[in-house]
Amino acid sequence: MMRGPREMRMARGWSFSKLNDDNDLTFNQLLGINNRGQIAGYFGSGAAGHPNKGYVLSLGRFSSFTNENFPGGIQTQVIGINDTGVSVGFWSTMNTTSMTNNNFGFYDWHGQFHSVNFPTGNNASPPVNQLLGVNDSDIAVGFYNGSKGNSHAYAYSIPGGWFHRIHIPGAVSSTASGINNRGDIAGFYTGRGGVTHGFLLGAHGHFYRLSAPGASSTMAFGVNDEREVVGTYMVGSGNNAKSFGFIWSRDFGFRTVNDPRGSGATTLNGINDNGDLVGFYTDRKGNTDGLLVAHGHFRAPFAPPLTTTTPTAAPTVTPTVKPTSTTTPAPVPTTPTPVPTGTGPTHF
Repeated sequence: MMRGPREMRMARGWSFSKLNDDNDLTFNQLLGINNRGQIAGYFGSGAAGHPNKGYVLSLGRFSSFTNENFPGGIQTQVIGINDTGVSVGFWSTMNTTSMTNNNFGFYDWHGQFHSVNFPTGNNASPPVNQLLGVNDSDIAVGFYNGSKGNSHAYAYSIPGGWFHRIHIPGAVSSTASGINNRGDIAGFYTGRGGVTHGFLLGAHGHFYRLSAPGASSTMAFGVNDEREVVGTYMVGSGNNAKSFGFIWSRDFGFRTVNDPRGSGATTLNGINDNGDLVGFYTDRKGNTDGLLVAHGHFRAPFAPPLTTTTPTAAPTVTPTVKPTSTTTPAPVPTTPTPVPTGTGPTHF
């Protein structure tokens, strides 16, 4: 069978590079990458006395880490970044031993920080709001936790100041984690049976349920303009659980992508239009290391890449296609107000 240009490029393999901020070589996560080679991430495990600290890593001849932390916050994670450099994530005023901290979504508009929280009277205690992805139209996606602890996916327009609830069919808990310039949204949800599936929600309402073959759970974290989705899937449970990175598209199905230094402990979070991937893995010493999986035009200047490898092909799964809907958008509140319910396709 003839393969398309993108699949042919994938078959040539990727190079794997470890990228860690020198402020903490034991815990780094890279979570989003744009087409300019800017990567959103953070260091610090979040344990008491070891707070998350956000940064943007700019790749190039003079690559560098730039600190990005919400003013007055104790912890910050920078999670998504678009091609104009607008970034999103969440921040906290807490760094507790239990790691049960409040979370507030934010966006950084060229150095100006703004807090974003879904307007509801049904917040968890402490409240949890996170923005996880943003496209070039400055539409962000994320979730908040309700009073019963379940997550609820939503979209937020930075220029328009409105919110959309995102409805996932059959979901008890849902998270929107990535959005591309077409308005397609990637994320994951848990149904009444307790199984977690990834999803791709098309801008015109088509819904694709993503479940990696043989996986106990699948979570999608990022999507590019080619509608390629990245994330992680779990095999096994408890102490025997292993995590594997994946890339999926309708053209080639699932492909497993693991850093050779973190086999069974790799997560992929972001993908740009060139097919460069970012995420993290756990090494043999138990450290969490930032990961860049590149095709060649973005190379890590901090450490030589591992030998290029060819991704493992998992059996292709035909996605489940269903219509979906969102609720009517609400204006930006100055104080929390309920969002009216309704139906209709997602259009941004």
